[in-house]
Amino acid sequence: RQLSGTRSIGARGLHHLVIERLNERKMTGTALDDIKIHVKIKLSALWAAVMFCYVYGDHFRLFQHGALQEMLAGEMWSRPVTQELLVGTSIFITIPAVMVFLSLILKPKLNRWVNIVLAVTYTAVLLITMRGAWAYYIFLGIVEIALKVLIVWYAWTWPSQGET
Repeated sequence: RQLSGTRSIGARGLHHLVIERLNERKMTGTALDDIKIHVKIKLSALWAAVMFCYVYGDHFRLFQHGALQEMLAGEMWSRPVTQELLVGTSIFITIPAVMVFLSLILKPKLNRWVNIVLAVTYTAVLLITMRGAWAYYIFLGIVEIALKVLIVWYAWTWPSQGET
């Protein structure tokens, strides 16, 4: 057989070439390709997943009995809706959304600490709000906590430059 860019080799040579290629790739079992994903991309993806949990949780909240009536009455969390309350809530939910981007652009040292502090802070807030919640909210909360634990883990174990 003639392989592109090689000289003609027989069946035995082809066998050795295939074995050599498999050993080079350290392939055992299945032959699936994989790449190393940088910690910044992992952190960004985790924050995006957290945001999906927020969006779905807020959406499902609308199906709870009385939720729409509360909105129409101008109340949120059994309190009158004010501009200050909406601005504060907007800031609170915007921070994790912006972390999707900031996790990609911040310098590693700052990135590590911002991710750790925010993930721990938002987990604490979530734990406070889960008390007495409906099952869907508790489920999404558990998923969020798992995602934030991964954020802390990846940020904490961020490899130093040159580590593999």
